Amino acid sequence: MTMGSNFWVIGGEFGSMNFHKLVEGSAQVQGPFKTRKEAEDAWKVVSEENRHKAGVRFSIVEEPSRLAS
Repeated sequence: MTMGSNFWVIGGEFGSMNFHKLVEGSAQVQGPFKTRKEAEDAWKVVSEENRHKAGVRFSIVEEPSRLAS
C-alpha cells in the first residue's frame, strides 16, 4: 500500500545572497503537511513574516511517497 506524499516548508536566513549556506541556528522546518495547498499556505505566512529580510528564503519540498508496512 502506498502512502501519500508529505510536504514541508524549509528555510531560514542565509549568510550570503547566493543562498548556499544557512546562518547557524536560523534553520526552520514546518510540517509535515498532507497537501501542497497546506504547505503553500504555511509558506505564504512565514515568507510574509520575513519579507523585510533579504537573506531569508523558504521553499516547499515534497517527501517521496513510500510503501506502508
